[in-house]
Amino acid sequence: MERKVGTGTATVEAEPDGTFLLRVDGSLQSQVDLADPSNLAFEYVRRIGDVLDLVAARKQPISVVHVGGAGLTLARYVAVTRPRSRQIVLEPDEDLTEFVRETLPLPKRSGIKVRGVTGRAGITELYEDSTDVVIVDAFVREAVPANLVTAEFVALCARILRPGGVLVFNLIDGTAGLGFVRRVAATLLAGLGDGVVLAERKVLRGKGFGNVVLVGSPQPVPDLTPVGRRAQPPYEVLPLRELAGKAAPLTDSEGFASPAAPAGTFGR
Repeated sequence: MERKVGTGTATVEAEPDGTFLLRVDGSLQSQVDLADPSNLAFEYVRRIGDVLDLVAARKQPISVVHVGGAGLTLARYVAVTRPRSRQIVLEPDEDLTEFVRETLPLPKRSGIKVRGVTGRAGITELYEDSTDVVIVDAFVREAVPANLVTAEFVALCARILRPGGVLVFNLIDGTAGLGFVRRVAATLLAGLGDGVVLAERKVLRGKGFGNVVLVGSPQPVPDLTPVGRRAQPPYEVLPLRELAGKAAPLTDSEGFASPAAPAGTFGR
């Protein structure tokens, strides 16, 4: 199925394994398993799932805010593994959300509420100390919006997080020195105080373009190292401080652009 949406042309394709791929202008956005929403196919999505599983036991309801919606894969995961959880998705492309609801329906009483606003606008409307996890997974043409990775935005997220809450970023990089993710790591560290980095070794060494998941929290983050070693493919777990090094936090005034992935990187 295909439809014009606010950010381009969205398509949903059925895969031989029974899952569905959501693309916008050919770029992969989500892979959804309607029969088993706990099945997380994308590697970086599984890493965020690992974070969720260590933050809260299964069947324990939590409060999650998702900045970026697409196919609502992680929201579906939380809904099925932690029934009665309260989830808010901030997705400004309302046409895309409508298309997803029609082609990849949400289960009844999922507890997932989608608001047609940007991440910055939506976060400001939420109550202080109301959220266990904030997940930032938002892209515009395979680049992360600059206003979602600054100190000012991290402060907005910190305001709504509970004392033991976590803020998760899905970023992409592959440039020499990983300048972008280092700056965001420094921003997260300055705003929350502790955290870890989850990524494949080749990406951290600048030998391949890919996803880098950053996790920040006011409290020590549970040890993900054993989980990363068992994962397929395995991923590295580093202290946020190690990646940040001497990098300076990002601010709204800089307009520091996320690196865009080379054409075709996320086409399959």
